Amino acid sequence: MLKVSKDTTLEEVMKVRGAEAVLSKYKLPCLHCPMARMEMGALKLGEVCKAYGIDLKRVLEELKGI
Repeated sequence: MLKVSKDTTLEEVMKVRGAEAVLSKYKLPCLHCPMARMEMGALKLGEVCKAYGIDLKRVLEELKGI
């Protein structure tokens, strides 16, 4: 199982079963952005959360619980 951290790319996070539902709950815009889809391998979870004012700690806690 992948250990998700602030440095995990969105591409890696999306491989975790149930992760998309968690990220959608926090309205992470990158999930539906065509440009972000092309850059998922470079976008880090911590950077994206910071850019959109999403509570990284809560997201990580929920991702660990799935």
